Amino acid sequence: MSESKNKNSLDYRMRRMMLPGLKRWIGLALISIFFIIWGVLWLLGVHPLERAMSFVREVLFNAADALPRRASAILLIVVSSVSLVYVIVRMLRSILGAYLPDDREALPDVLYRKRHLDRGPRVVVIGGGTGLSNLLRGLKRFTNNITAIVTVADDGGSSGRLRQELGVLPPGDIRNCITALADEDKLVTELFHYRFEHGEGLEGHNFGNLFLTAVCAITKGDMIQAVRTASRVLNSCGQVLPSTLENITLVAELQDGSQVRGESTISHSSTGLKRIRRVVSDPPNPAATTEAVEAILSAELIVLGPGSLYTSIVPNLLVPGIAAAVRQSSASKIYVCNVLTQPGETTDFTVGDHVEALMLNSNTPTGEGHRLIDTVLVSDISKTSPERLASLPEGMIPVRFDAEKVKSLQVGAISKGLISDTAVSHHDPVKLARVIMMWFFRHKSGRKPIKKKPAAPGATAGNAGTVAATPVEPAKAANSGNAAEGGKEKEFVSSQ
Repeated sequence: MSESKNKNSLDYRMRRMMLPGLKRWIGLALISIFFIIWGVLWLLGVHPLERAMSFVREVLFNAADALPRRASAILLIVVSSVSLVYVIVRMLRSILGAYLPDDREALPDVLYRKRHLDRGPRVVVIGGGTGLSNLLRGLKRFTNNITAIVTVADDGGSSGRLRQELGVLPPGDIRNCITALADEDKLVTELFHYRFEHGEGLEGHNFGNLFLTAVCAITKGDMIQAVRTASRVLNSCGQVLPSTLENITLVAELQDGSQVRGESTISHSSTGLKRIRRVVSDPPNPAATTEAVEAILSAELIVLGPGSLYTSIVPNLLVPGIAAAVRQSSASKIYVCNVLTQPGETTDFTVGDHVEALMLNSNTPTGEGHRLIDTVLVSDISKTSPERLASLPEGMIPVRFDAEKVKSLQVGAISKGLISDTAVSHHDPVKLARVIMMWFFRHKSGRKPIKKKPAAPGATAGNAGTVAATPVEPAKAANSGNAAEGGKEKEFVSSQ
């Protein structure tokens, strides 16, 4: 039965392929017959055009006599209008069908994105790893003007192999962000996530990584152009930029003076129980990507994280141009703290320890945390069931919120329930994006000049003349954050 159906379908397609040529010859034959009749009538002394016009004139006059003039005019207008609307609809369907095939988003969604999301705020997200791509999936519901600035310090897995063998920037985190900003439910998006499980030389490699590497080679090493090409293929909103175009290696300095070299070994090293003091890059002071600096300076909202503190967020701030641009930017700035600690990287770290590490590794002076971060967003786990917390891997515990230390660093704080229903260690992308955007609009509309106070006597030369902001008290910030679940949050969501 299926073979017969396939055969009939094939015959139909063959007839359709032959039909255009057949219709052309039929049309020429009809035109020839028409002119033969015209010539015969002309030869007999009957002018075809005059007879045709006379016939049409008689029909119109008879119709006018049969119906009142007003009724005839209205009928003519209605029929012509219906015909025009039908033709326009068919034309639009034919044109849009070429750009919106069945597997693409519907026309109302396209219009929503173009008319509403294209006017959304300019958001810059800085980080890497799973946390960054998870946040991007939520943010693209609120704006198309997203720039993801991604670390290029990865040296493990498929990205590490490509970096070592071909000398390219590690494409893994870049590829994750591009696919996070892409259209949903597309085969090509799944293709970019596909990882080869077999094959000599291919096993373990990700197709998206290979694609970016190939395009980068075609563009003579231009990774930014390669990223733009991949974004067009996936129809991604926003843009993804590496923080630097230099091949950097992370070096973690531990409290006992020892060092751990390489991003992939920092959190998996046997010295993981020793606390990290700071992280440096090799070579030091890499040059920032020009496009990334411009995006930061023109942003309305800057989001740091979520993601691994020392291997996803800090590597971007080790690029002096990126850290300086964030401090210089007049945008609203928020840091999304991780839900859980990471063994070997942030063991026993509190929220204040995370903020302090960001300041130290970005060379932000003590007492000027407000220049780097306005507010830190903390995940409230009070409503998480003990059973879910008991299932956490060994060494991973919820990050403790030490409000007093955060306040002393001149940074505000908000505590919200943001944990995913499927994984305790991850934020829910929609909840997270909604809270961030609600905070942004409240912060933007209610932003006041920073109250300054003179530097304390005996300040060091490095901090001389430094002024500090009066921070938002965590309790007040949390209360205002909780208001997001009330009328303001509903108002914002409905406006979207």
